Amino acid sequence: MPPPEASYDYVIVGSGAGGGTVAARLAEAGMRVLLLEAGPDPAEIDATTAAEYAVPAFHALSSENTQVCWNQRASHFADGDAARADPKADADGTVLYPRSGALGGCTAHNAMIFLIPPDSEWDRLATETGDAGWSADAMRSHRQQVEACRHRPLWRLLALLGIDPTGHGWNGWLRIEKALPTRALSDLALVRSLFRSALVELGRGHGLVNRLRAWLHDWGDPNDARRDGQEQLCYLPIATARHARQGTRERVRDVATKHPGKLEVLTDTLVTRVLFDDGGKACGVEWLRGRHLYRASPLAGSAGPGVRGESRAAREVILAGGAFATPQLLMLSGIGDAVQLQALGIAPRIDLPQVGRNLQDRYEIGVVHRMKHPWSSLRQAAFTTADPLYAKWRRWRLGMYVSNGACLAALRRSSAAGPDADGPDLVLMGMMGRFGGYFTGYAQHCWKGGDGFSWVVLKGRTGNRSGTVTLASADPRDPPVAAFNNFAEHGDRDLDALVEGLDMARALARPLIEDGDIAEEELPGPALRDGALREWVRANAWGHHACGTAAIGPVLDPQGRVHCVPGLRVVDASIFPRIPGLFIVAAIYLAAEKLAANILADAGKANAGKKGP
Repeated sequence: MPPPEASYDYVIVGSGAGGGTVAARLAEAGMRVLLLEAGPDPAEIDATTAAEYAVPAFHALSSENTQVCWNQRASHFADGDAARADPKADADGTVLYPRSGALGGCTAHNAMIFLIPPDSEWDRLATETGDAGWSADAMRSHRQQVEACRHRPLWRLLALLGIDPTGHGWNGWLRIEKALPTRALSDLALVRSLFRSALVELGRGHGLVNRLRAWLHDWGDPNDARRDGQEQLCYLPIATARHARQGTRERVRDVATKHPGKLEVLTDTLVTRVLFDDGGKACGVEWLRGRHLYRASPLAGSAGPGVRGESRAAREVILAGGAFATPQLLMLSGIGDAVQLQALGIAPRIDLPQVGRNLQDRYEIGVVHRMKHPWSSLRQAAFTTADPLYAKWRRWRLGMYVSNGACLAALRRSSAAGPDADGPDLVLMGMMGRFGGYFTGYAQHCWKGGDGFSWVVLKGRTGNRSGTVTLASADPRDPPVAAFNNFAEHGDRDLDALVEGLDMARALARPLIEDGDIAEEELPGPALRDGALREWVRANAWGHHACGTAAIGPVLDPQGRVHCVPGLRVVDASIFPRIPGLFIVAAIYLAAEKLAANILADAGKANAGKKGP
């Protein structure tokens, strides 16, 4: 009996920065697309979930909202004692790694920071893959497709006249803004803190004049093309539209409305495996329909067995579940390390041992302070829909809740990066609140007392590529096993950079300690120095930019096609051989647009082949 006729040209699994972006682009081109998302639409559940999704200041709450969060567990070290040295770890040595089970994927709960990778990284990928489509010149056109910059209004006007050295996209589908809550200006302690930190940063290395000149050149915009890898005091642009979260959820819903019949979205649909025709071509997926089916959901115990179904694709199946779910789905479908698959009773289809390997992340660490007095700008802030600050945001899009909490940032180059580094490898972020990594209840802890301030140090261009994602079982409802093996490769270099970054953060805070504005350093604590500080950093570092587990090269070709499997492609954070830039989501957006262009080019060739001479 022949297989059922395909209802769609493309079936796409996952609606995050990769899947949502490519689904919308293909539908706009006239393709019939089915987008499958395992979670619900966060804006359609209840008022609290909708608010925690939309309000920038609530992003941490969104990542712990039981309706839409997935509590993936991960180990940072193979050695149990080393793993349990992190106070955030459970008894088994695993730590919380928040994921989003919602329409929009990670764009539904991230901090919305939009930072473009440097040109050198795109050029390196182009050279390594032999695909000029990954070059910086080529990727600039995809940036134009994505970015709608709204934080450089003068240059936006000049761009209409053809004058634009900034490199920004002005008319893309994703609005990028900066949050400058006017209420913060009335908080004299906050203004004084930021001003003093800015002076320390600008005057570092006796470069005050040069750094002021650079600031006046780009006004602290880290995405200005003229920055050219320089160290910089800056703000962090965020993906918001009129100061409400914007991500692939809005993109997908907009395209589905404007192109009826082209883009169908099924939420609460957990894909369990890829289907293949008799020739070995991916031709569809099998799925279970139901809410909270995936056992990483804290509400999974309330879920039933789900309703089984299938969807067929005439052209391709595209996996976009992210660095954990995509390798899991490949392995469940028989694509991966054949020995490991057989041990779990899964019949191997294609032996690709690198599926699930090459797991990478950045390292982050924080200096957490208690201020002498609570922030006056956060007075009455309960971080709920019942407080006055939320009402101000909802009615006027004003007040402290327009911000994701990051007040000031500095891009710096560590000594460990070397003098020939492409650009800064450290981001120092000044944030109102206590943030020392992820653990159950971290969101509420962040704002406890209204008197916390953190300098979070993010280490980019990390060298460790030894992490793995493996199957916990053959049951698609079980989350996979994520093991990062922190600092296993280039560990000394990355540790040196993190410790140096902590010293930089302490230098920014020192004037406030001396003047009594900071009451105490809570983490890591002023007594920790030298070797003890280094060991504390090793134990406590965290990350949230997992990638690389179905990488171009060992698993995919440069256009994201899975080796030896016709009709199957990957478009998400899994594809990167090396972790890109400093924040990953902008890189995924641009990569998805590039791969969408490849997909449409392949479709054009297929159509040409059907027409004949």
